[in-house]
Parts: sequence; C-alpha cells; structure tokens
Amino acid sequence: MTLVQGTHEITVDGVRQVFHVAGAGPVCLVHSGGPGIEWRYLRLPALEEHLTMVYLEPIGTGSSGRLDDPRDYRIDTYARFVHGVVEHLDVPSVFLLGHSHGGFVVQRYALDHPGRVAGAILYSTSPVTGEEFWNDAMARIAAFPERLPHRPAAAEIPAAFQRALAAQDDEAYTTSLREILPAYFADYWTREQDLEPLRAALRAWIDPMRGEEPAPFDVRGELRSLVVPVLIISGVHDFFGGTRWARLAQELIPGSRLAVLEESGHMGHLEQPEEFTRVIAGFAVAGADVSAGRTAR
Repeated sequence: MTLVQGTHEITVDGVRQVFHVAGAGPVCLVHSGGPGIEWRYLRLPALEEHLTMVYLEPIGTGSSGRLDDPRDYRIDTYARFVHGVVEHLDVPSVFLLGHSHGGFVVQRYALDHPGRVAGAILYSTSPVTGEEFWNDAMARIAAFPERLPHRPAAAEIPAAFQRALAAQDDEAYTTSLREILPAYFADYWTREQDLEPLRAALRAWIDPMRGEEPAPFDVRGELRSLVVPVLIISGVHDFFGGTRWARLAQELIPGSRLAVLEESGHMGHLEQPEEFTRVIAGFAVAGADVSAGRTAR
C-alpha cells in the first residue's frame, strides 16, 4: 500500500492529531521527544529513501490539538494517539521510532499492541525513569563544563538547564531549550554553523510537561516478554546516562540489538547521520523481509 505524501489530520478521542508522510518503503511511524518539543528536529530525509516515514506532531504541540487538562499528557495518552494513527494508516504493521520521551511511548505501545509492530527503534531512551535516572542526568549536566573545558560556553549550560526546568510558559520553555541545546550533543560547537539554524527554529510548548503520571515510567518488568524485533540506539555522550540505560534495555529485551554511536550525545541522527541511517535501514529491511515471510505463509 502506498501512503499519500504530505500533511494529514485525523481525530482521536475528539482531539486533532496531525502527521506528515514522506518517503517510500515499509512504514515507520516517528514519535519525537520532549515532551512538548516540535517534531521538525527529528525529520530524517536520509531514511525517507528507505522507508515511508510518518512523523507525528505529538498532541499539545504544533498543529495538533490540545488536551483540556494538561495533567492528561501521560505516556498512555500518547500511546493511544499512536494507535489512532496506526489504525488510520490501515497497514498490517508498522515500524516505530521513538526518540527520548518518544521512546517511552513506543515501548508502551509495543508492549500493548505487539501485533501491530513490525519493529521498534528505541533511540536515546530508557526503560525506566525515576530518581536514579534523573540524578544521573543532573550529575552529567553539572559535569558538562568539565567534559568540554576548551568550550567556554559549556560553563553556561548547568544554569541554563535550571532555567529550563523552571519555565512556566511556552516562550520561556522555548528560549531555555535553545540555550541548553548544546548539552544534547557530544560537542555542539564543532558543528555550530550547521546546527545554529535548527537551534533558532526550535519550538516547544509547556503544557505537555505538566502531565501527571501515576508513577515514574518503568517497564523493566514487562520487557522480557516483548516479542517484537527491537533496535536500540544510544550515544556515548548522551547526558541521559550515556549508554547505561540502553544497555539495560538490551539485557531485558530478548533478541534486541544495540547500536552504540561513539561520537554522539542525545542527537545521533545529526551527529553521526550516516551510521544512524545505515543501522535503521538495515534493521527495517530485515524486519520487513521477516514480516513478508509471515504474511506469505
């Protein structure tokens, strides 16, 4: 089945869900991170040469609708909207690519709807959050200037991160995220000229940050039963634990594969784009062949 390229809109539970279709090949639905960050930073033109990419504008961001109660921006809510799009696409199964917070959503969806998932790509994410996860991340942010002592601007990142955590409106949140963006890279300043347009265009909305989960995200007890193919991608310099949480996920998920990006932080698709594209394209092609074999039988 060929999906119509361009921008589409459906309604899930009475709320507008916008998504964009580009490329050709097996279908891969993409859920960006944040929560609350505009999807465009995760546009993947190189992968569009191998896959039909379906980019969600997560609810609460961009042109998609808003929830009446910000407390409802929970992982299970996002997963429900993913399911609405998957059902609308009307294909037997899809690949899912979730970055950061989007990786939480993909794990939840794959666990709840394994029959609709050809493969899950868990990119710069974790099977668990909670106190240990955040303490680790904050320690790495505090140490960021020490990791890059030759970059004077790195010294500004810890204070900027605290401003981001304290943001109370869309403008302050967007401004703070632009300030801390270098922390998401192994060394932002080596490619500052190329990355500055992305930084200037970055947009974010604060309400999705106000979602109230009943408990910290933790699917460690469920992942051993996950039956879909899984590719895990992690950058060595990711301030969210480096490869610690990715390796934990690999240990838990039967048959999963881990691709470590040695020269990347949280944004490997921008830091090592050729390797990023190669590992995902290979994973998807292999998964599509397996899926086609099952269908043929």
